Amino acid sequence: MDETSLLQYFLFLSAVALLVKPLGQYIADTLQRTPSKADIVFEPLEALTYRLAGIDARQGMNWKEYALSFIWLTMGGALFLYAVMRLQVFLPWFYPQYMTTPISPDLAMNTAISFATTTTWQAYAGETTMSYVSQMLALVCGNFLGAAASIAIGGAFIRGFSNSCNEDLGNFYVDFFRALFRILLPASMIGSLFLVAQGVPMNFNQYTSVTSLEGNHQIIAQGPVAALEFIKNLGTNGGGFFNVNGAHPYANPTALTNFIGMLAIVVLPAAFTYTFGTMTDRKRDGWTLFVTMVVLFTIGLFWCQREELLGNPNINNVVQLSSSENMEGKETRFGIAQSVLAAETTSVGSTGSYNSMHDSFTPIGGMVPLVNMLVGQFIFGGIGTGIYSMIVWALLTMFVVGLMVGRTPEYICHKIGPLEIKLVTLYTLATPMIVLVLTAIALVTRDGLAGLTTNTGPHGLTEIIYAYASSNANNGQNFAGLSANTPFYNITTAMAMMVGRFMLAVPVLALAGQFALQPTRRRSIGMMPTDTPLFVVVLISTIVIMGGLSYCPALILGPIVENFVMHNGLLF
Repeated sequence: MDETSLLQYFLFLSAVALLVKPLGQYIADTLQRTPSKADIVFEPLEALTYRLAGIDARQGMNWKEYALSFIWLTMGGALFLYAVMRLQVFLPWFYPQYMTTPISPDLAMNTAISFATTTTWQAYAGETTMSYVSQMLALVCGNFLGAAASIAIGGAFIRGFSNSCNEDLGNFYVDFFRALFRILLPASMIGSLFLVAQGVPMNFNQYTSVTSLEGNHQIIAQGPVAALEFIKNLGTNGGGFFNVNGAHPYANPTALTNFIGMLAIVVLPAAFTYTFGTMTDRKRDGWTLFVTMVVLFTIGLFWCQREELLGNPNINNVVQLSSSENMEGKETRFGIAQSVLAAETTSVGSTGSYNSMHDSFTPIGGMVPLVNMLVGQFIFGGIGTGIYSMIVWALLTMFVVGLMVGRTPEYICHKIGPLEIKLVTLYTLATPMIVLVLTAIALVTRDGLAGLTTNTGPHGLTEIIYAYASSNANNGQNFAGLSANTPFYNITTAMAMMVGRFMLAVPVLALAGQFALQPTRRRSIGMMPTDTPLFVVVLISTIVIMGGLSYCPALILGPIVENFVMHNGLLF
């Protein structure tokens, strides 16, 4: 690995670390309604919104009421998105000569659920499917809606640890609008203006018809690109205005926009570790979770980098290249280093925004983002969702430690009883159950196999499991070799998205409700401290062992077998 790559990675992680404390404190103040000078601006806007929506800001909710409000808002947002997309032919700025991919009912359903659940899985081709109104009114709104709801869920979960004998987790709608007005909108306005200054379009012009220097005719899409491109990263949504996503020079024109885009993906989820420490008055525990995330992130980053630098030996044996690096599917503007950084960042950050084609990565290089999504999006993860995913793994770790020492497990002065561990088990089993079952169905049905139009064998298996892992992780990136715009995949990936959103968030809220009803316990000297390097090692070991038990067979049959074949193994 060259010094330039190391410097880029060091600067990126340093920037994240420096922003964790100030942003984490700001999120905590927002969720706890701490008075600030910004109240002069935001309080009148919030009060007007509550009055128009009939919301009683003083009314708290238990976990069931909170979860029901979350579900209703998400599904209501999905219906709105569906309606806009189905009606886009009657709305302004629809250019039928360029909209060559029609929006079928199943595609509209899939896309609506995708954006409402922060998955932004794109079975469609952005600029040839969605009109400007659909991009602005539906997809941008969906990005804000899903992100604000995620922040609210994360805040409610943390309150479960900070409460004592009090089932009040806050008011979902208050948390939602405070996150929207005080975090997402201001940051997105600044970020979008930065993108415009860097050359990202923000207009409603017709598509431009040009003749290239080679004499070929080309259509260049225009549109309100900047409005979508920043919130998709900040809200850990993903997707993109263009079909090639962050590899398009209009969406990601410079190395600086690439760096800021990647930073926007992880900075708020990382800051939630400090928010957790602040709201529970256990800042050392919050920093411990952050360190765990950074360690796992770094392992994946260097592992993927190593594989992409080694490249494909079969190509190097046939064609004498000046370098063995795997540059297939990568933008030469970014090269290996920033392509790998983007792949790692987007796969751990619940954000399917990419600047290279992951389908063209080496087998093990492509396995790294796949594993990141399979194990639960806890390495930074989504806003709010990343922190509760990591804590669920911490609870499972403490349960295992408790079994070893023969004591009732505890975490942050809360007992992990039978009901709590059942909810943790439900959470950890939801992903392998839906991902592996849907993959198996796709592999034995004609409609599922029909999506493998370019690859079969181990790589075809990886493409299918990648699609369902990405959908369930509410991530959205894909191996582009899979033709996913079919009724079969539109329906089954939508199922995976909803399980990944609701079947994880609802058990987490139930878990928060159980902890909120417990009295605060004194720290027990018999249990392992949860703010030490030893806990980081045990936590990572638990994640590796449990992840391996769940997914090892699928990974062996897919990318690992493909890697053996690539290196002229004796398996075939």
